[in-house]
Amino acid sequence: MRFLKLKPLLGPSIKTFSSYNSTQRFSYITFKKLKHNINLVGCCQNYVLQLHTSSVSFKRRKTGEEKKADRVLEYHKVKGEIVEVWKDITVEELAKVLNKDVNYVREIFLHEVKSPKTVISDMKFLQQGIRRSGRRMKIIAKPANDIEVQIIEKDAFPRPPPSKSELKSRPPVVTVMGHVDHGKTTLLDALRHSSVVDQEFGGITQHIGAFLVVLDSGAKITFLDTPGHAAFSAMRARGANLTDIVVLVVAADDGVMEQTLESVRMAREAKVPILVAINKIDSPKADVERTEQMLLEAGIQIEKLGGEVQAIPVSALKKQNLNQLAEALVLQADLLEIGADPKGLVEAVVVESKLDPHRGKLCTVIVQRGTLKKGNILVAGVCMGRVRVLRNADGQIMNEVPPGYPTEIEGWKDLPSPGELVLEVESEKRAKDVIKVRESKLEMEKQEQDAVVIAEKQAHHEKEYRERLQLKRSLGRFKLRREGPRAPEIPKDDDPTPSLNIIVKSDVDGTLEAILNALDTYDSPECKMDLVHYGVGAVSENDIELAQTFKGIIYAFNTTCPKNIQELAENSGVNIKFHNVIYKLVDDVKEEINSRLPQKEQEEVLGEATVLQQFEINQGRKKVPVAGCRCVKGTLRKSALYKVVRNGQVIHEGQLSSMRHLKNEVDSIKTDLECGLQLQDKTIVFQPGDTIICYHKVTVPQVTSWDPGF
Repeated sequence: MRFLKLKPLLGPSIKTFSSYNSTQRFSYITFKKLKHNINLVGCCQNYVLQLHTSSVSFKRRKTGEEKKADRVLEYHKVKGEIVEVWKDITVEELAKVLNKDVNYVREIFLHEVKSPKTVISDMKFLQQGIRRSGRRMKIIAKPANDIEVQIIEKDAFPRPPPSKSELKSRPPVVTVMGHVDHGKTTLLDALRHSSVVDQEFGGITQHIGAFLVVLDSGAKITFLDTPGHAAFSAMRARGANLTDIVVLVVAADDGVMEQTLESVRMAREAKVPILVAINKIDSPKADVERTEQMLLEAGIQIEKLGGEVQAIPVSALKKQNLNQLAEALVLQADLLEIGADPKGLVEAVVVESKLDPHRGKLCTVIVQRGTLKKGNILVAGVCMGRVRVLRNADGQIMNEVPPGYPTEIEGWKDLPSPGELVLEVESEKRAKDVIKVRESKLEMEKQEQDAVVIAEKQAHHEKEYRERLQLKRSLGRFKLRREGPRAPEIPKDDDPTPSLNIIVKSDVDGTLEAILNALDTYDSPECKMDLVHYGVGAVSENDIELAQTFKGIIYAFNTTCPKNIQELAENSGVNIKFHNVIYKLVDDVKEEINSRLPQKEQEEVLGEATVLQQFEINQGRKKVPVAGCRCVKGTLRKSALYKVVRNGQVIHEGQLSSMRHLKNEVDSIKTDLECGLQLQDKTIVFQPGDTIICYHKVTVPQVTSWDPGF
């Protein structure tokens, strides 16, 4: 055994390293000095010696045949087939891509990967392995089916339906529906002995109210009061989908109206039993029999006319026959055997959501399964929250909410949309995973929609190209000449079309949806209307900046504006308009549109005359035609404009050169007087029976033709 002393060679800062066998002779010894490290490599016949400042290692040197085999394995068929791979692909997925087994994948990676679930994140390492297999790789996005599997695995879903033995009785959810101003809220007011109708602006319910009513008999019923106004059809549809029984309120003096028929349609689509309350029987114009006949024509067969639907005549204002209505509801609920499972994870439905300036993001839900408690972690759509406080419709704090009961939840991070399904999850991590996969699903849907638009544009460009190519070939040019780049188009600021930019802020999400649906019906080309921003809550400083930038108007619907924001708006010249009834807001938008429309010219008829005979008079050497007429309507004025109408068609428009009564030149002719009219155009030939209309043009303000449907 001989020793190789490296210390004198490398310097005093390096320790003396181990020895090597006497049979191993080094062919060369080299070293290089770096900033903080010294590496020395020695080679002998069969081994490679690698020395570092802190370690020494021996590695067997490969033979020439082994190196040749490695080169063949690594570079064999470099121009082979292309396989599609993606980042973070697993060994198992790569085996499917290569159409090989897992052992083959281990071999091409020199057994440096072990488990089939091992994720290959190093793209260079992945490329080396694929090159050893004689293929080339192409990096693509992860296939959608894998994302869909991930969504199925990580998304939250309602539990399977409970067995009949697990069901416990719960209060029925009753939705009150009907036409506007037929007394729905007044009826609920009478049932729960409150004064809800006094709080509704203009006597119109602006959002869905959910509250529990304890009847005199002790029975509990959860009522949903849906708006009857045409603008709230989407909210009424959500009410029908939440409910067990629909109470259709029909006024005895009005009968079946448009929203009444729509409510019947929604209830039938939701397959919910209907109970009719014929309200306002105390009205002098009440006609119960006529209303019952109208219900029959609408397809609702009441018991009195041989059907199965109960119809109770009531007076919500004078509280007549309310006990009969309550008994009918309890009887209908008993027949339906309404029950729910109060155990396990909570399932609920969002009725309404809003932003409170003091309590934050709130939403009203009706629990359908499980028992909601403080601290529960909930997911609704892509929103999550931890329950901080539970309140009933009267604002009282609740410790727990069993199935069938409504409650208002505090603790949401974002506002869930009305109609969303609320599910309880085990932890915040689980909730974040659910939201992540749901957002991925929404992104995939958006990409699919974008792909359709892109394909349509591509087809349009292809069609234009082929048409242009066909045109050039028809001219004898068989090659399509490449056109030079076009100069970028400068946007035109002098667009004559007027525009209205608006920002909408509302108290609750459902009312905001109804406003947006009403504004979405505007499609008139007379004036552009752009919705710059919308949201739930009070007017903020950001809204003022947006309105100032876009020169828009802020509509605050049943919400507030802090004093400092109001002062900022006044200083910035931003107009904030407050409303609490939706049709008044729409009327205000119409007025703003009308004020921006330019005035238009309109013809105003002054009088009409009938041609009796044509005369010809001499003017110099020419004969000029003159119409002998009788004024049959209004007054004819010489300075006005005239139309000659023959067989319903206008054959001439122009001015007069002469108007005479008898032999005198006059300025006007009244009704039943005869006159002679000479036009400035001397080529017009009159015929008996022609109509001459005297008119002048006036400018009048334009009115938009927008009709939102109410």
